[in-house]
Amino acid sequence: MSSEDSPQTTPDAEFDAFAEDYDAALDRGLALTGESKTFFAEGRVKWLAGCLRKAGHTPGRCLDFGCGTGTAAPFLLDLLGAESITGIDPSEDSLQVARRDHGSTGADYTTTADFAAEAEFDSAYCNGVFHHIPPADRPGAVAQVFTALRPGGYFSLWENNPWNPVTRFMMSRVPFDKDAILLWPGETRRLLRAAGFEICRTDFAFIFPAALSALRRLEPALCKFPLGGQYQVLARKP
Repeated sequence: MSSEDSPQTTPDAEFDAFAEDYDAALDRGLALTGESKTFFAEGRVKWLAGCLRKAGHTPGRCLDFGCGTGTAAPFLLDLLGAESITGIDPSEDSLQVARRDHGSTGADYTTTADFAAEAEFDSAYCNGVFHHIPPADRPGAVAQVFTALRPGGYFSLWENNPWNPVTRFMMSRVPFDKDAILLWPGETRRLLRAAGFEICRTDFAFIFPAALSALRRLEPALCKFPLGGQYQVLARKP
């Protein structure tokens, strides 16, 4: 995810350059876990689906903020149960891949520059985007999501866990993550509160690699400890 003249960030050309080879670049980092990006995309959305069920919230129209090549779209439609998905990203080359690989009657994609929405979405999802956004531009990005959500809408913001040394090592192996500025969970919560969101919960996920998959059944009980490779801050627009 990137942009020059919107709240999001690094030059679009950085992610345009990886649009066709994004998976290969990402897999260099994920190799240590023994899993593919699909495993993590599915896991994030399953976790979010459980959170929204507990909150009694229907996903409805979902905004995929910084959708990249659209990996999350089929999971947001099928597992989360969203009635439609709008994916936005500054990288037009990435969006072309998303339209080709994950286009459907329930998903559409547009550039960040062309996106304008006010109180139109019931939920929003974002994974691994904000560490690419310069800190000074992050409030504007959160404000864009806040504006797009209807009152009562939920925002699921996933970020890489800076407490996890394995996460840091994996990011060092991914070309477009080497210079990323990670967000600490407290920082993420403050960012969301400053935009007007209410914080609902913070959960850490993806503790055990494939070699220890038998232990993954323990992860729900450990989700409040900062052990996992990623964390979700779930917030609600009042």
